[in-house]
Amino acid sequence: MTGPRPRPRVEFRRLGLRPYAPILRSMRAFTRARRAEDADQIWLLQHHAVFTRGASCRASPVDDVDAGARIPLVQTDRGGQMTYHAPGQLVAYLLLDLRRREFGVKTLVGEIEQALIDLLAEYGVRAARRRGAPGVYVGGEKIAALGLRISRGCTYHGASLNVDMDLAPYSRIDPCGEPDLPVTQLRAHAAADIGEVEEHLARQLRSRFG
Repeated sequence: MTGPRPRPRVEFRRLGLRPYAPILRSMRAFTRARRAEDADQIWLLQHHAVFTRGASCRASPVDDVDAGARIPLVQTDRGGQMTYHAPGQLVAYLLLDLRRREFGVKTLVGEIEQALIDLLAEYGVRAARRRGAPGVYVGGEKIAALGLRISRGCTYHGASLNVDMDLAPYSRIDPCGEPDLPVTQLRAHAAADIGEVEEHLARQLRSRFG
């Protein structure tokens, strides 16, 4: 009689504050080069201010702003529409082999959302999913966004949680393709240090993914 199959190994990397484009190149390179025996990885970091456009993104107001705004726009290969990253937002990139884990994208999205919901509950913030709109919401305002890419059965990209950031640039886009979608952040609901939030998120993700 055999016991339960051991969970795949996961290595966590704390990358600090990084520009977006080099991290995108690194995720793609890792996914192209990985072997079946390689450990999964989860990267936790923040980005310098950047707008990113998903693979299925339609036109967005940000296309019409002048260069004086000095926030770059990067085309990505993740799912989803337009979003914004900046210091004070915690990003988790999940580089996972789904074939080895024997579950699909729907299960993965549910696990990521639940990790974020449970993290926010630790700060006394009641958050929820919204049918047909991946992400996490507090009172109808979006606090966390999801966008993934699957290549050869492996994932990259992931989720972003607004902790303590300048939300004003969201007014220049339709967040996640939804005009007038209100956004919020953890700071508006509870006192939180982003380093502490990163520790809590790492624990939540480790409990689900290894």
